Amino acid sequence: MSSIDEIRDTRIKKLKLLQDRGMNPYPADSKRELTLKEAVDNFETLEKNKENKWIAGRIISIRGQGAIVFITLNDGTGTFQGLLKKDILGNEKFDFWSEVVDIGDFVEVEGSFFTTNRGEKTLEVRDWRMLSKSLRPLPEKWHGLVDIEERFRKRYLDILMNPEIKELLLKKSKFWETTRNFMKEHGFLEVETPTLEVTTGGAEATPFKTYNEDFKLPLYLRISIGELWQKRLMSAGFPKTFEIGRAYRNEGSDANHLQEFTNMEFYWAYANYKDGMKLVEELYKKIAQEVFGTLQFETRGHKFDFGGKWECIDYRETVKKETGVDILNTTYEEVKDKLEDLKVSYDGNTMERLVDTLWKYCRRKISGPVFLIGHPKLVSPLSKSMPENPELTERFQIIIAGSEVGNGFSELNDPIDQAERFETQQELIKAGDKEAMMPDLEFVEMLEHGMPPTCGFGFGEMLFAFLADKPIRETQMFPLMRPTKE
Repeated sequence: MSSIDEIRDTRIKKLKLLQDRGMNPYPADSKRELTLKEAVDNFETLEKNKENKWIAGRIISIRGQGAIVFITLNDGTGTFQGLLKKDILGNEKFDFWSEVVDIGDFVEVEGSFFTTNRGEKTLEVRDWRMLSKSLRPLPEKWHGLVDIEERFRKRYLDILMNPEIKELLLKKSKFWETTRNFMKEHGFLEVETPTLEVTTGGAEATPFKTYNEDFKLPLYLRISIGELWQKRLMSAGFPKTFEIGRAYRNEGSDANHLQEFTNMEFYWAYANYKDGMKLVEELYKKIAQEVFGTLQFETRGHKFDFGGKWECIDYRETVKKETGVDILNTTYEEVKDKLEDLKVSYDGNTMERLVDTLWKYCRRKISGPVFLIGHPKLVSPLSKSMPENPELTERFQIIIAGSEVGNGFSELNDPIDQAERFETQQELIKAGDKEAMMPDLEFVEMLEHGMPPTCGFGFGEMLFAFLADKPIRETQMFPLMRPTKE
């Protein structure tokens, strides 16, 4: 088998042959008149009319020898077969084709449509032109790009050679399209909010840092989809808003987490977390049915049915049942000791981080779908307190397959309470908690002008990864990769 360098050298010689013949190997124009899908869909009419048409695409196979050659083209809309015959194409064009064309090249061919004796829709080629000469070969259909890092690094080849990956990415596009359509159908306005922020808000995560040379100002890439900005829009008089966009968190990667990802957040004035739960259940069922064609799933060792009853479970009761710890009547040392007894690793040295880690240990057995409610105020700095117990908040999370795949609140709109919680977060930052929320005093000032009762909710592409039963990295077109070593 020839090495890649040998193949490349041979193809460069073919490139020069094209140039010597006066054929541009990389023209800007194309004579294509039909996509390959259109050729398939309209084949009977095209065959009947016996018109010559131009089609184009990448050559993915070449079969035959001597005076007859079959090719298969792929243009992204479909595939189509072409037939080159020496007596039809002419000696010069046929021989030149054989001399300079390889699998992987983009070409356009002109001819008439007919059906072969085997019943295959085919274009009998009468003319051809090179559109893009490939200098490197495609991977072997059955054996190429096996290494996972190689697949992600050369994602364009992975998608080209693996129809399942292409179908997955098409489903992901439909996932966000369905979400967007649902929100608009329910009266939500799509908005755009800043991705560069002076302080990060709306979540607890380690941000990426950057710098604005014009303002001479350190900035952060956002960690949420405009939570504090969309709440400002509630104050401004917009009753329903949503945004689908990228978020960035400078944290670890695993099957469920990446540093760059897409999320959706909505904010709904004059509504609370119970209203949000009803709307979100409807949205998730819509996504499941339209994108995956089912309400029943199996992923990460769990089975769940979106069509069944969505139960509510209590945060405090669940943790107490699984660990014996009452999170409202405990100490830092007790929680730390319990985590060590359970052999659960933890990062951070604050009560908030330890309690959150303890909960994450408890959630792994829950298949769902369930609504988790009754979160302590300690881990919910932007949520309204429950009137019957101020230490708990009006918050809900959706749990499936042992993980949270959605997070909503009755948003805190009491400026004094919010300022006090920001002070608590500031103390956590001083104590070394890298994920604590940065105070935003301008946001507090907005609340002092007044914000109506509001429900906020967000979810991300992790939901899609769970429903597709794929690691989240697999569902991204181009996940972040380390540079190759020279």
